[in-house]
Order: sequence, then structure tokens, then C-alpha cells
Amino acid sequence: MDHEALYQARLARYVTAMRNEVPDRVPIRPFVAEFTARYAGMTCQDVAHDYRKAFEAAARCARDFDWDAVVANMVYVWTGLTQAAGLRYYGIPGIEVPLEVGFSYLEPRPDQAFMRADEYDALIADPTAFLFNTWLPRVSADVAAPGTPASYRGTLALVKSAMAMTQYFQAFGPQLERLRLECGMPSAIAGIFKAPFDILADKLRGYLGLVDDMARQPAKVLAACEALAPHLCRVGLATADPARLVPIGFWMHRGCVPFFSPKQFASHNWPTLRPIIEEFWKQGHQTLFYAEGKWAAHLEAFRELPARSIVFHCDRDDVFEVKRKIGDRFAISGGVPNTLLSFGKPGEVRDFVRRVIAEAGEGGGYILDAGAIMQNDTSVENLRVLTDTAREFGVYRGAPEPTATPPCDLPASVADREAVRGLAGWPKPRVGPGVCIPWEEKLKELPPITGDADLVRRVWEEVDVLGNDYIWQLLLSF
Repeated sequence: MDHEALYQARLARYVTAMRNEVPDRVPIRPFVAEFTARYAGMTCQDVAHDYRKAFEAAARCARDFDWDAVVANMVYVWTGLTQAAGLRYYGIPGIEVPLEVGFSYLEPRPDQAFMRADEYDALIADPTAFLFNTWLPRVSADVAAPGTPASYRGTLALVKSAMAMTQYFQAFGPQLERLRLECGMPSAIAGIFKAPFDILADKLRGYLGLVDDMARQPAKVLAACEALAPHLCRVGLATADPARLVPIGFWMHRGCVPFFSPKQFASHNWPTLRPIIEEFWKQGHQTLFYAEGKWAAHLEAFRELPARSIVFHCDRDDVFEVKRKIGDRFAISGGVPNTLLSFGKPGEVRDFVRRVIAEAGEGGGYILDAGAIMQNDTSVENLRVLTDTAREFGVYRGAPEPTATPPCDLPASVADREAVRGLAGWPKPRVGPGVCIPWEEKLKELPPITGDADLVRRVWEEVDVLGNDYIWQLLLSF
């Protein structure tokens, strides 16, 4: 089997559909997480606590199923790293939760939130410093807060988790190459992004804390979202696909109805999210809107984005309604209920997949997937039925064979490019994205530089950004 030819055909098929065009057939892109453990005869503890086992399980699925794109490790959170950092907010399989249960996020009580209600000004002034000085000591059982005695365990937590993060991230390159060479399988996404409003609800104030803040101090919440936006945008772009083919993954959590009202979405979430998505598109990257929960109330807002700039993934929304409302502008993915794949009969799965292909897949621009990430309750038999049904009925008659697809199209004219505003004109933060200690501050601490000052500055900034990468990845990815 020519795995490279298979890889190129699958990639072209997947990218063509994401561009809201018609490929040769409906691509299959299942976000299989703990399902890979079940299929490979492993436990949830295996794939969460040992990323090498998670890589092996993902590769086994990619090799055995006729899919078009997968994630190198959809379990993603390596709990060996979270344990090294001493993170308090994870239930690790085989430790805090049973070994056959996926890792869990443990949200603290509102009075123990990792950011207090009166700390917005500190976050706004310098988000990176706030994460290191305030957030990290609270989320870690070992790292000491500034002004308190340092400890051996705290220093170890910082060193080990930073080294573990480097080791883990560097392992993804060989894993992606393995999937390409051994399985002919492209990567489904690249990069990590979350909305500023979601970050506040997920990792800083907690959901209940943010609800209270929206009633008591909404101006502070908005200012915090505005302060976070450039930093989160930088992480998304820094981790995106350099070839500009597969989209940046955007995990959408609590910014929608019914968690918050349409008015609050319009006043806080959307004004600080939309410019980032536009900036991604301006730089040549699509964004996968992985819309966990229900987002139908906000589809009209999403139509304001440039056509083809996003791929909208349906979780609990009606995929047929979504296709009708925004399918003319954006590609759609997902929509197959997880409950159907876990507990339905094979005939029911086959019937629903046929309907999805016929209706949501009409005219192209559809990628087949479950509504949400598939854990170890997903039936192997039903996932095979989904795959086989798509291959049988998902062919577009008269469509050409997949061909190499160019990167994400930038606006064609100067006028169009200017219309994609992105973060242009956004207030410049005192300490910019990718920076911990600005060179201008460090320079004041140094003796007079007798050699090449530009060399000293360049190396300082190249190393300083590593500390920035560590804390923002800890916030976003772990």
C-alpha cells in the first residue's frame, strides 16, 4: 500500500470539505479519545498517564479504520505532567478516579476559586505575571506563592513539569510522522485556543464566580477579556499548522446560552472572541469551532465572520438546522449523537449516518464525526458501521478525484484584507504576548554591554518566551 498517496488523498479530501467545497466523498474525522484505549485493549489510566501508550492506541485505530484524519492523541492531557506540576484540578484515572474512567476536571468551590473577585486589576495589568504569581501557586499543591518560603518540592514541580512539557510536545512530531508513514493518516487539527470569556469561567473565576462577576462588576470582566485576548491569540498562532491546511482547535465551553444570556454573549464573549478568529483568518488559518453543548442561539453572530474562516462542529445542536442556517458560509462537522454510537443498534447508526450524509453532506462542506469526543463507552461495532456506511453512501457523484489543496485563502484584494480587521487597533498591553520580562527591563539590570547588544537582546527574548509558553500552555492545554 502506498501510504503517502493515501495520505495526500485523505488530506485533500479533508481540506476540500473544510473549505466548504465538494470533495470526492464525505471525509471521516472522528475525535476518538478514550475509545482508542478500549479498542487497543488498554485502560483509561494507560492512555491518560502514559502518552506513549496513548500514541500507540491512536496509531492502532488509524491503521485499522478507513478514516481521513485523526488527532495524534485526543486524550491529550498527559496526567504524568499534571501530577509533576502538582495541579489540584484533575482527577487522574487510577488515582483520584477509577482506572476505567476518563480524567476529570475538579472545579473548586466559588470561595476557593483560583482567582478572587477582587483580583481583576492584577490580571488586567499583566496577565502573564498574574498567572505565575497568583494562579500557579493556587492550582499547584507544591509551588509556593511569592513572599512565602520556597521549597524543594515546589522547585521540583516547576522544573519537572517544564521538562515534561518539552518532552511531551516534542514527541508529537514523531507521532505525526508515524501516522503519515505507517497509516497514511493526516492530522485533524493543529494548535490550541480558548476564548477569553471561557478562560475566566474554566480556569480563573470558575463558572459560578463569573456569573456573580457579570452581575456585580461586568466592566472588569470585559477589561479582563480584552487583556487576555492578545495572549490567547498569540498561543493559537504560535501552535498553528505552518502549512495553513488544518485548522486551529477552539474548544468552546461556557460562553453560550444557557450558561450566560444572549445579551452577555453579545456584550462580553463575542466582542473579544470575534477579532481573534478574524486575526487567525487574516494570517491564513481556519478555526475549528468545537461547539460543546448548544450554540444555536449564536449562529447568526457566527455568520458575521468571513466565509470559510471557520468549521462549525455540532455537538448538541441539530446538525440539519445548523446546515440550513450557516452551511452556505461554513463547513459543518459532527452531529452524530454519542448516545447513538454508544448504546444504539447498528441499524440505527446506519440509518442516521445515511441521513446525515444525504442532508448535511449535500453540496459538500461536511465532515462526518460524533457530536462530542468519543470516550470508552463508544461501541467498536457502531463506529465500524459509521465508517462503512460513509464509504458506501458518502460518494459525491461527478466530483473530481482529490487533488493537492492550497493553504487557507487569504483575502484576495487589499480592500478585502483591510475588511478583516482582526486585532488591528487593539490596545497594546504593557507586557506584550510572548513576553515575561521585557528586554527594556532586563537591560536596566545589566552592566554596560561591550559586545553585540542585538545578540544579547535576541538570545534573551528567545529564552524569555519559553517561560511564557510554559505558563500559557499550562493554562490552555492542561
